[in-house]
Amino acid sequence: MDINNAANDITDRGREEQAATIPPTLAEPGLLVMDVDSTLINEEVIDELGDVAGAGDRIAEVTKRAMNGEIDFAEALRERVALLAGLPLEACDEVYRRVTFTPGAHYLIDTLHAHGWKVGVVSGGFHEIVDRIAEDAGLDVWTANRLEIVDGRLTGRLVGDVVTKDVKLASLRRWAGEYGIPMGQTVAVGDGANDLPMIGEAALGIAFCAKQCVRDAAPHEIDERNLGKVLDFLHK
Repeated sequence: MDINNAANDITDRGREEQAATIPPTLAEPGLLVMDVDSTLINEEVIDELGDVAGAGDRIAEVTKRAMNGEIDFAEALRERVALLAGLPLEACDEVYRRVTFTPGAHYLIDTLHAHGWKVGVVSGGFHEIVDRIAEDAGLDVWTANRLEIVDGRLTGRLVGDVVTKDVKLASLRRWAGEYGIPMGQTVAVGDGANDLPMIGEAALGIAFCAKQCVRDAAPHEIDERNLGKVLDFLHK
């Protein structure tokens, strides 16, 4: 996936239509789905794992290219995970302790819950860490990739399908259906090229402190690292 294909996930017409429609309202149940790395949290988990493994710079460079839409996300993920081979599972505990929530994250989630909304995340990160982040945040649903672990060490491979841009979009649609929430009451928030399809599909799509290709394609954006700002877009 290159930057042009990523931007094309949201057509000019779709972008204009989303920006012009009445935004979702807090007066009715809704669904917010967001990315995890650099969105719900301040860090990129795989970069932190790479730092523990002594491959931080190499992994961070691939992460940057993937989030900018310069290379295929699934290919980039497998390339980065391969560099983690041999890392003890305890490294996930260390990285989890490094994680910090983005300012306003808990306020956003608590406010939405108070209004009967559901909140979920779709992550290109790993269940070994995302599960704990989701529980700490009080999320309703989440999905992520899973690392292969043998004898207490990462093998450098993944188990199951990769959470791609298509999986993120499918998760938004599936969760809305499961909770009986109309798409007109959905919000998607993310910062990377693989977030663009769900940003384009949701009634309200927001690029959050995002890469340039996402800013260019998304109907709305937030440049301040404060997730509470998402509430400013919702119809009261």
